[in-house]
Amino acid sequence: MKRRDFIVRAGLCALWTVPSFVRAQEAGKTVGFIGASTQQGQTRLTAAFVDRLRELGWVEGRTVTIEYRWAEGSAERAAKAAADLVSRNVDVIFTNGTPIVSAVKRVATQIPIVFLAGDPVGTGLVNSLSRPGVNLTGLSLQSSELAGKHLELLQNVVPDLRRVAVLVNVNAQNAVEQMHEAQRSAGSLGIEIQVLEIRRADDIAEAIKRAEGNAQALYVTNEPLTLTNRARISALATEARLPSVFAYREFVQAGGLLSYGPSFSDLFQRGAEYLDKILRGTKPADLPVEQPTKFELVINLKTAKTLGTAIPPMLLARADEVIE
Repeated sequence: MKRRDFIVRAGLCALWTVPSFVRAQEAGKTVGFIGASTQQGQTRLTAAFVDRLRELGWVEGRTVTIEYRWAEGSAERAAKAAADLVSRNVDVIFTNGTPIVSAVKRVATQIPIVFLAGDPVGTGLVNSLSRPGVNLTGLSLQSSELAGKHLELLQNVVPDLRRVAVLVNVNAQNAVEQMHEAQRSAGSLGIEIQVLEIRRADDIAEAIKRAEGNAQALYVTNEPLTLTNRARISALATEARLPSVFAYREFVQAGGLLSYGPSFSDLFQRGAEYLDKILRGTKPADLPVEQPTKFELVINLKTAKTLGTAIPPMLLARADEVIE
């Protein structure tokens, strides 16, 4: 090997062995990214986020460094990740999932935070949608307001639907509100609700087992714990012969039957736009919290066939994505 080539290669190796927080100084700005789920579980969404940042001029490794952390559905893990990012003096933190955002907020009190969360006002994340008034802003997911629509979807695929089990992490305030909204909507639809309480992943199997033979369908509230365990929940629901409905397509891609809710890809891209403004000097308190503008219906025909559930043609025609 020529001496010149050796020096060049050695220099490149040395560059990539420099700690990430040192490279951040070279790149200019540093973003802390705390995913509510797992790295594998949020691959598509993370890509949408990074692609939008690139379109706005923030190229990873050149003009911005992104420090990735994964909460895996745990608020405690999110708090530790936030403390680590604070110690590294990142310029802004992006995160999603109400319990995760709440944990990050408690730790990162001086660093701007951009979030995706269910009910940011009701859960105390911000003072109001128009005037956040704190060091964080972002997008509301409106999860609880979709409960009635979810129950109506189940009525479309389950003849004479009378009893629906609701899986809810009672430690997640936004999930509890979704459950309450489902209970309020159920009355006008002639549906009785069976509440299945969980607090950790180990509770999921037993909870769904309680619904078997008692409920005709399963409604799963959306928050980091259920999102992280979506494949297991979908498999258990199918095993229990329970048609299932969710807020996000990730659940249906993991084997659930139906989902209707905001497009997460769109929300992650819009979250990147918030980061762009903050990195360019805008204060979070001056950026109103926005709401979803793009919604999608996803149907898993493979799961429907396994359950022996007929999907009405009109519902299929409305779907944004059909998994076969």
